[in-house]
Amino acid sequence: MIHLLRQLTISLICVCTLGAAWSADAPATTTAPAAPSESAVLDTRIQDLKSDVIALNRDLLVLEEELLFPANTQVALFVSMDVGKMFELESVQVKIDDKLVANYLYTPLEVQALHRGGVQRLYIGNLRAGTHELVAFFTGRGPHVRDYKRGATIRFDKDTQAKYAELRIRDSSAKLQPEFDIKLWQ
Repeated sequence: MIHLLRQLTISLICVCTLGAAWSADAPATTTAPAAPSESAVLDTRIQDLKSDVIALNRDLLVLEEELLFPANTQVALFVSMDVGKMFELESVQVKIDDKLVANYLYTPLEVQALHRGGVQRLYIGNLRAGTHELVAFFTGRGPHVRDYKRGATIRFDKDTQAKYAELRIRDSSAKLQPEFDIKLWQ
């Protein structure tokens, strides 16, 4: 179904492109010049068709996400970081039930965005109802520019509602080292 809708969208885009090219060439190829009103009407119809195709494509993307990740099986993981003076994040690896679901290597710009309060959607997928174990490994540079690899684990029950988890990296001034934890959102 989605494949057919994508094909239809691509076909409509081609028709719009060909129609625009035809309207640009139309006065030069005809023996009598076309009336300006006919050309303007054709251009307006083409622009309307293009906006309809864009709206259809947007609706198609929403439908595709709803079909691929229904709310009753959906699980989403996010990464957040506070000031980050004690830890320079390099990568995050996530396993759910001993299956690798995400492995992400960060650029310096992405780390800066996390320091400024940004939150990254690391993973979105489907998970059946029941008890699951989420394990996250954080790799980077810790205090005194030492290589650091730490993990956080949580067991949770997945029901028929979507489940959201935040992988948090925070500085602990009391311990003088970073802390890693996982927070479940309702």
